[in-house]
Amino acid sequence: MTKEEIKELVNLFAEANISKIKIKEQDGFEIELERDMCYDVPAPVCPPPAAPQPINVNVVNETHHSPSKSNQPSITSPMVGTFYQAPSPGAAPFVKAGANVKKGDTIAIIEAMKIMNEIEAEFDCRIVEVLVADGQPVEFGMPLFAVEKL
Repeated sequence: MTKEEIKELVNLFAEANISKIKIKEQDGFEIELERDMCYDVPAPVCPPPAAPQPINVNVVNETHHSPSKSNQPSITSPMVGTFYQAPSPGAAPFVKAGANVKKGDTIAIIEAMKIMNEIEAEFDCRIVEVLVADGQPVEFGMPLFAVEKL
C-alpha cells in the first residue's frame, strides 16, 4: 500500500461512522485503525429533570393543642424521624386518647434511617391527646402525646 493510499484510507476512516478497520494484504502488509467513538458522536440530549413531586405533610399547629401549651405533661420525641401510631399499616394504634398506659408500654414507633424505634411511656399516665398525625415527620423534643400522670 502506498503513502497516498494510506492517507486516503485515513481520510475515509475519519469521515466514516466506524470505530475500527483492519486491512491485511497478501504480501504481509497490515494496517489497523481504531478510534473511540464517544468523542466523535454528539452526546445524546438528556431530558430535562422531572418536576419535583409535591409532598403532603401534615403540619400540627401547636396553638390548637392547648394541652401542649399548658402545664400538662407530654411525652416528646426522643429523635428525628417519622411518627407511626400502629405497628403496621392497617393495624390498630398502640394507644388512643383516654387510654391508660404503664411505664415501659409501647405507645408509638418512630422510623429513623429505616429503623423502627419503639417509643415507650416514660411513666404511668393517661393519654389525653395524640398531638401528631400518623406518618408525620417529627423532630427531637417535639410533643407526641399530651398526658395526665397517674
